[in-house]
Amino acid sequence: MAEVHTHEADDHESAYAGLLVNDAHWAFGTDFEDPLAGVDTTVPEGIEPATLAAYCLMLGDDALVLSQRLSEWCSRAPDLEEDIALANIALDLLGQARLLLARAAKADPSIVPALPDGSPVPDEDRLAFFRDDLQFRNVRLAEVPNGDFAQTIVRVLLFSSWRLAVFERLVRSRDSVLAAVAAKGIKEMAYHRDFAARWFLTLARGTEESRRRLVAGLDQLWPLWPELFETHALEREAAEAGVAVEPFEVSAEVQVVLAQVFAASGIDRPERGALAGIQGKKGRDGRHTEAFSLLVAELQVVARAHPRGQW
Repeated sequence: MAEVHTHEADDHESAYAGLLVNDAHWAFGTDFEDPLAGVDTTVPEGIEPATLAAYCLMLGDDALVLSQRLSEWCSRAPDLEEDIALANIALDLLGQARLLLARAAKADPSIVPALPDGSPVPDEDRLAFFRDDLQFRNVRLAEVPNGDFAQTIVRVLLFSSWRLAVFERLVRSRDSVLAAVAAKGIKEMAYHRDFAARWFLTLARGTEESRRRLVAGLDQLWPLWPELFETHALEREAAEAGVAVEPFEVSAEVQVVLAQVFAASGIDRPERGALAGIQGKKGRDGRHTEAFSLLVAELQVVARAHPRGQW
């Protein structure tokens, strides 16, 4: 089994490197290579293609939306080093999103939006730029506005701690693409978590103002935290087929990691309850916060205005 996953990871390395191919032409038109070229995209037996596609959309949308939020820090971070660090984290997530959306499209081509003018836009771009906001399946933690630097550090810590634990299990997925994305993503998410944990400690032990802002950011985001561990029916179905990970399975170990960070920082765990959904539906069901429609509009405006755009 270890040898199989090593081979899959090697395949993924080739696919991931495709992000940099023809980068001088990055727009919304032609001259793209398939990001999954050379990777076995056969849907494993025992799972419906639509279920696999939906699960990939969930993970892909998480990464895409948080990448968009973190990219808003470009030229606005406290100093150049952290500006570059946040941009690199955003790029890591964008790379994950591209592969996961491409995998979703390969599993179930019917989910890919059709463009009225027949523009030759890659499948992953169509899913990113031509779906309506209610069709996105990301957790709401990824979408809320950034707030200040301390709040962003809290968000990266919460998100990366959770996603790292999920990816550590996802490397055993029966789907070769998901296993390869997870193998690559483990290294990335470990860096994201370390970056955020070190800054969390620095802000907690810094000035009164830095600590106040950190506590305020944690308090604001904490109601969104429980949603990450709620298993959607599609996640359960995919997990039962040996393809996905049920989020509740990683809850205990992630809570231990956070407890260690809180203890080292002298920060108390918030007592706030979970943010309610809309008639019981949350991000995985396409129900989002008020700010999400504005985020999607900004994300998609250029692609929708110039679907054939190249430079």
